[in-house]
Amino acid sequence: MVLPSDYCNAELNDSKQLSESRRYALREVVQRDALAWAVGVVTPEEIDRINILQASFLAMHRAIDQLQVRPEHLLIDGNRFRPYPDIPHTTVVKGDGKYLSIAAASILAKTYRDDYMNELDRQYPAYGWRQNKGYPTREHRSAIALHGPTPYHRQSFQLLGNAQLTLDFT
Repeated sequence: MVLPSDYCNAELNDSKQLSESRRYALREVVQRDALAWAVGVVTPEEIDRINILQASFLAMHRAIDQLQVRPEHLLIDGNRFRPYPDIPHTTVVKGDGKYLSIAAASILAKTYRDDYMNELDRQYPAYGWRQNKGYPTREHRSAIALHGPTPYHRQSFQLLGNAQLTLDFT
């Protein structure tokens, strides 16, 4: 996400503090106003192979790779990041509540993730992805126990929670 240096938008905030409809409305504003934006994606197989933290770094790197404008400095929400070649970075704990560019990026990430989960819900309605957005609710785990995992489930996770330490579907 690259915003103009003088960019102001009092409505931008941590995506978790905004209603779903507000996030989607702000997504349109951010995409229109940004000098450049991109969303990085990783697969469930990649997450299983490299772990969720490394996968989040990979997704950020993929998003940076796609930018049409090269950032001078990266502001990263959180306390860790795998450096991107030749661009300095700063990690900021709870940065989505402190910096507009991080808030804007969090809105894009959240809404595009929600779009993905809604599409999975259309393909696999028994798992309730529209409601749980991929978080392991009791209903979601019940659906996994009843129907088994889909190709979109991360096999390295404890899909059934404490009821089963690991799943082996080979």
